[in-house]
Order: sequence, then C-alpha cells, then structure tokens
Amino acid sequence: MTRNWFGRLFLLLAGIMALVPDAAPWAADKELNVIAAYNAKQDIFDAFSKATGIKVNQLDMSSGEVLARMRAEKGRPLADVWFGGGVDAFIAAKKDGLLEPYVSPQAANIAEKYKNAEGYWTGISLVTVDFVVNTRILKERGIPVPETWEALTAPEFKGEISMSDPSISGTAYFTLYSVLAARGKEKGWDFFAKLAENIPYYAKRGSEPPQRAAMGESLVGLAPGLWPELQAQGYPIAYVFPKDGIPWWPAPVAIFKDAEHMEAAKALVDWALSKQGQELLKTKDPRFPTRADVAPPESLAGIDTSTFIPMDFLKAGEERAEVLKTWQERFAK
Repeated sequence: MTRNWFGRLFLLLAGIMALVPDAAPWAADKELNVIAAYNAKQDIFDAFSKATGIKVNQLDMSSGEVLARMRAEKGRPLADVWFGGGVDAFIAAKKDGLLEPYVSPQAANIAEKYKNAEGYWTGISLVTVDFVVNTRILKERGIPVPETWEALTAPEFKGEISMSDPSISGTAYFTLYSVLAARGKEKGWDFFAKLAENIPYYAKRGSEPPQRAAMGESLVGLAPGLWPELQAQGYPIAYVFPKDGIPWWPAPVAIFKDAEHMEAAKALVDWALSKQGQELLKTKDPRFPTRADVAPPESLAGIDTSTFIPMDFLKAGEERAEVLKTWQERFAK
C-alpha cells in the first residue's frame, strides 16, 4: 500500500514539474561560461540571467585570440558559448571541428545569408564599421570631417588613424577584407598601403581605436558600430559611415564542441535569436538586428544600407590565412 502511494505521489510530482517553467531542459544547468566580444555584454547577460535564472560567467576575448587558443588547446573548449566577433573566425572554427551544430527554433526567423545552414553559427546582429572622429580636434586644426576611405589617406591624417590588428581582431580583419573585396585584390592592397602610412601602430582590441579617438590620441578610430557610452562620458566624437562603402558582417553566436553546459548554452542561443533578445541587444549595443521583424535602433535608422560592401563571408573565412599572411609580410608593425 505504502509503495503504491509513493508511486502515485511520484507521478503526480512529475506531472506538476512538467508544467512549471523551471522544468525546462536547462533547469538543472544553472551556470554558463561565455566568451564574448560584444559591447554592453554585462547588461546583456544580466537580462538573460533574469529571464532564465542561468548565471553567466563571461570572458572578453577577440575572435582571433579565441581561434588561436582553441587550436593550441587542440579543440578543448574554452567555454560553453562564443558570443559575437568576426564571422571569419567562426567559419574557420567550424572547418576545424571546434563548434557544435545547433539549429535553434528561433533561427527560422534569421535570413540564410546571416547563418550557417547546419547550425554551427547564427548571426545575432550585423556589425558595421564606421569612423569614430574627434570633432573638437578636427575643428581646432581646420581639418574637414573625412567622409570616405580615400579621405583617410590624406597627409593631414599622418599618424592619426587608429586601427586594430587584423590577425587578432575580427573587426579589423573584415575592415581589411572589405577593402580588398570592394577594390579587387591588387588595387585593394595598393590602397591599404596608402592607408597604412597614416596608421602608427595596430591595436590589439577592436575597442581601442574608438577610445583613442575619443581621448584625442588619434583623430579617427576605425571601429565597429556606435559607442554611446563614450558620448555619455562627454567625449567630442561623431560617427561617419563612409560613402564609398561600409564594411559589415554578421556577429554570430555558437556553441563550442563538447561544451560542459550544453542545455544552458542552447538556451542562450535561443534567447539571443528571439525577438525579445534582439530587442534587448539593439538597446544595449546599437546594431542592425538579424531578425526582419525587429526594427533597427533609431541611431541607425538613417544609414543607407545600399552602401554596404558586397561580401562573400564563406570566401572571407576560407581566405583568412592567405590574407593575413600577406598583411603580416607587408604591414605588421
């Protein structure tokens, strides 16, 4: 009798748990390790934690660093989820067998050109490269605000352009690759040779160029997206989207192969691709969403997307080693 009563109680509790939201697959998986290259990531992960109860331990690391370390570790996962960065590194990581395929139910709302069909990576936002310019110093020196890539090669910008290292930063690699894609390899390398004359050294992080421009250590920083936190601190900066071509790419999210917290990792991917998640992302770091049913943030509403440089992201990933080898040989400082 006691045994039958216990059995009925167990089945009753199991039925109740099936109806409780916390009984999702990741309910017992309340922790998640994430490597992120994204602005305002603490706010973003705090919102995810509030929505799911999953604690996020995060580490800031550029795309090139992630790829290099994963290869050095022979595929041992550095974390559970890779959040943001250059899609070229994700493509290379997929080729090296470092990622776990996961097709989120939310991925159906993402255009094919922004995701890997097998689910190895999916774009959560579109990164656009712009010029972060120090308007105060430009005005003091009587230098017109540069509106094109060609303008950055002028003598008055000698030593005044800040750019990150393409072998480390996904932002810088796609900036370089976009130049080559827009002009063709030969003319592209010739143009970059002129631009490189105005770049005193290459930063290790994509976040450094806009900060240097804000503090007046350079006149122009080649940077991904907008930096409202710098403006909020009172720095005299403005954003210029070059009229002769805007570099862009999807910033993906992916799960590392053999991730320790697999179900929680899937929950983060689902959330980041959901309408709720993308509405939150665009308020914390103003970028174009990858979902068609989420409008761009107001700060980007006037950007002419027809000036986006046509890109073959698969080709950019496949040619990464070749392009970086040439860059190292000719321009590494």
